[in-house]
Amino acid sequence: MPKKIAPMTDTQIKNAKSQSEDYSHYDGNGLLFQSTGTKKWQFRHYRPITNNRTIVSFGSYPEVSPQQARKQRYEMRELIKGGIDPNIIEAALLTSILIV
Repeated sequence: MPKKIAPMTDTQIKNAKSQSEDYSHYDGNGLLFQSTGTKKWQFRHYRPITNNRTIVSFGSYPEVSPQQARKQRYEMRELIKGGIDPNIIEAALLTSILIV
């Protein structure tokens, strides 16, 4: 059974110090907060079709709040449950924005 991880508080995020190496703070269910120079939100998951591990970035703190990152994580997990790869959706959205 996976270990339960308590979500980070806003105070913990503000006080997270940058490290010289890649340092991650876990928020639970695949969401992590990296504090290497900039503080950024990432979601690590396995692709439904190929079963390869990959990362989707949600943006940096404080532009993306913890609540927004958790909401995006929930939406990504729902896509994965449906057998849809979130990276493909993200790429399609970026392509449609660039074409218009």
